[in-house]
Amino acid sequence: MKSIIVALSITLSFAIPTYAFADQAACEAKAVSKDGKPLYGAAKDASIKKCMSDAKPNDCEAKAVSKDGKPLYGAAKDASIKKCMGGK
Repeated sequence: MKSIIVALSITLSFAIPTYAFADQAACEAKAVSKDGKPLYGAAKDASIKKCMSDAKPNDCEAKAVSKDGKPLYGAAKDASIKKCMGGK
């Protein structure tokens, strides 16, 4: 039983960074200028950072539902998203 748990934990330790890398790779592919040319340097880094941060609010936005399972709106939705993202 212990060997199964160890094997599973080792497998997951390799899978989690790969998933995060896949998100970054998708953001790198989107790092292009208005002309369609790839960005370089600080512009590329800023584009990737924005892309990665834009992915997180969508997760919190999906979780912004009432106890009934209905989507929240207005101030309640904003408060739920802020709480989900770790804001006070």
